[in-house]
Amino acid sequence: MKKAQSTDVESSERSPSLIRAYLDFCRIEKGLAALTVDAYRRDLLHYDGWCHQQGSSAEVPSDEQVRGYLDSLYDSGMAGRSIGRHLVSLRNFYRFLLAENQITHDPTALVPLPRQWKSLPKFLNRQQVENLTGPVALSGDSEGPQRLRDQAMCELLYASGLRVSELCRLETADLNAELGVLRVMGKGNKQRMVPVGKQALAAIENYLQSARPQILRARVSKHLFVTARGGPLTRQGFWKALGLRGQRAGIFEGLSPHVLRHTFATHLLEGGADLRSVQTMLGHADISTTQIYTHVARARLRQVVDQHHPRAQRSRPPIPPLPLGTDGNSRKDPQ
Repeated sequence: MKKAQSTDVESSERSPSLIRAYLDFCRIEKGLAALTVDAYRRDLLHYDGWCHQQGSSAEVPSDEQVRGYLDSLYDSGMAGRSIGRHLVSLRNFYRFLLAENQITHDPTALVPLPRQWKSLPKFLNRQQVENLTGPVALSGDSEGPQRLRDQAMCELLYASGLRVSELCRLETADLNAELGVLRVMGKGNKQRMVPVGKQALAAIENYLQSARPQILRARVSKHLFVTARGGPLTRQGFWKALGLRGQRAGIFEGLSPHVLRHTFATHLLEGGADLRSVQTMLGHADISTTQIYTHVARARLRQVVDQHHPRAQRSRPPIPPLPLGTDGNSRKDPQ
C-alpha cells in the first residue's frame, strides 16, 4: 500500500503533459464532476508511476504494457470491480489521445473488462431506519448542536436519496422549505429538483433555528450543514458521525451514506413508486443503473411468499436474509 502511495507522489511531481491535457478535457469540455476527474487523475498517475518503474511511459502505448499493469493489479489482490475502473480510466485516456492524433492505436481496445458479479445493494429495513434516526442513536451523541446537524443530515439523506457529496455541498439557498423541494447539483454539474418530506423538513428547521447559529458563532456561511469554521461538513466527517450513530442503533457493519441512498430507492419501489421517478430523484443518467433496485424488490417478494404462503415450496433452498436485516412495518414510506 505504501509503495503504491509513493508511486502516485512521484508521478504527481512529473505531471505528464498528455495526462494533464486529458484531465483538462474531462473537467472543461466534458464537464465531469471534480471527484470523477480526481479519480481519473489517481488512476492515471498510478499507472504512469508503474510504467516508469518498468522503464516505459504511459504516454507511449503498448498492448503488453497495459496487460502487464493489469496483471500487477490482480497480483496485488485488488478486486475485479476496482481493476475494471482502472481499465476504464486507461481506455478513456487512450481514446482521447487517439482522437487528438497523439497515438496511432488504442492499446486497450482488445482488453476485456474483468468479470464482475452483480451484488444487490445493501439497505436498511424500516425498523433500522427508525433506530438510526430515533432516541437510541441520539443518546450519548456528540455535542448538542452537532447532534441536531447530524440528525437533520440523516433524515434528509433517507428522505431524498442524495449522494453524500451532494449532501455535503448543499447551500441554504438550495432548500425551499415552503414548497418542500431541494435543488441538487449532481454529477457533471447536472441540476435536479428533489422533493423532501415533512419529517426531514422538520429536522432541518430544528437544526437551522437551534443548532446552526451555535455552531457558526456569528460567522457567516452559505453552506447548509456547517462546521465551527464555517465550511461544509466533509464526506469523511459525516461518514464517521453516521458510523457512530449506527453503532448505537445496533448496526455495526456495512453502514455508509450510500446505504441510506439505497434504502431510499428500495423503500420507494416497495411502496409502489415507478422506476422513472426513482431514476429522476437519484440523478441516474441511465435507467439501467436504477434497475438494480427492482432485483431487490423481487427478492423481497419471493421471500414473503416462501415465508407466509401456505403452499409455498418449502423444499426450495433457503433464501439468505436481505442485507442489513429484513423489512419491518414501523415507518411510513420515505417522506
